[in-house]
Amino acid sequence: MKDNKLYLIHILECISRIEQYTSEGKDAFLRDTRTQDAVLRNLQIMSESTQRLSSELKAAHPEVAWDRIAGFRNVLVYSYWASIWPAYGKSSNTACRD
Repeated sequence: MKDNKLYLIHILECISRIEQYTSEGKDAFLRDTRTQDAVLRNLQIMSESTQRLSSELKAAHPEVAWDRIAGFRNVLVYSYWASIWPAYGKSSNTACRD
């Protein structure tokens, strides 16, 4: 049995952490790879938690783009994000060459 409350708590915690980690602005975020890693990890957790929510809960809240949030996990996990996040893509491509 899925526990929607637990997954919603995970989602809210991830949102809170992302807001905290990015509170210093875009430039600070792009300079700090640890912060980037933390944000990416929380986006992944949030996306995975979204996938585990019940169909009934999702149907009750059609204003939320559940499929897009859940699908974003694939972007994160399979490194498609490198093309939309140039700074991160550059550092990951450099690491792969080395």
